[in-house]
Amino acid sequence: MSQDKNNFRHESLQDAKTIRDILQSITKGLANGKLTFSDEDGEITLQPEGLLHLKLTAAREESRHKLNLRISWQVPDEKKNQKKNLTVSAK
Repeated sequence: MSQDKNNFRHESLQDAKTIRDILQSITKGLANGKLTFSDEDGEITLQPEGLLHLKLTAAREESRHKLNLRISWQVPDEKKNQKKNLTVSAK
């Protein structure tokens, strides 16, 4: 629904089967190391690698039930990982 170069957001009403299909696609993308999300407003591609942080919350409040699933990871900073020459001198 709303995105810019580094963000993507989609919100819609779906049935349980469609959500299951979306979750299966996310599972395949995690296994392949590439997740692409798109709708009529834009697209973003993420490449999960290494250890992933999982946060899952579930709540039941009267007639409203909610499940939130968040997966995050750190992308190595290429500038930080560049080898720097070390010089040691003794005088």
